[in-house]
Amino acid sequence: MATDPKTYNFDEVAKHNVAEDCWLIISGKVYNVTPFMDEHPGGDDVLLAATGKDAANDFEDIGHSTSAREMMAKYFIGELDSSTIPTKHTYAPPQEAPSNPDKTPQLIITILQFLVPILILGLALAVRHFTKAE
Repeated sequence: MATDPKTYNFDEVAKHNVAEDCWLIISGKVYNVTPFMDEHPGGDDVLLAATGKDAANDFEDIGHSTSAREMMAKYFIGELDSSTIPTKHTYAPPQEAPSNPDKTPQLIITILQFLVPILILGLALAVRHFTKAE
């Protein structure tokens, strides 16, 4: 008679994230891969990088062999309580300041960009004219 697998909450599994105590979540199943850390062909860094999340995509992207999938049964320790998985936060861009329908400040800047150089040129001509020796 098979016993029901133990159920773990996400926070509890996420605490096991070091080489001496490493648990992984793959497709809602919890695996204690601590004894496998030194044997993993990709090294222990790969396993440690997959802690604290469901590593199903990481596992599938590599294309593990059938024997690797069979080996997982040896490390299976329970199921993940799906209600404890944190919700994903989607990126919300910061809201832009409302555009100013009153273009008065922009109009003033445009006029000043035109008038200031003309005023400087006029001032330079006036100084030259009045300081010119006759």
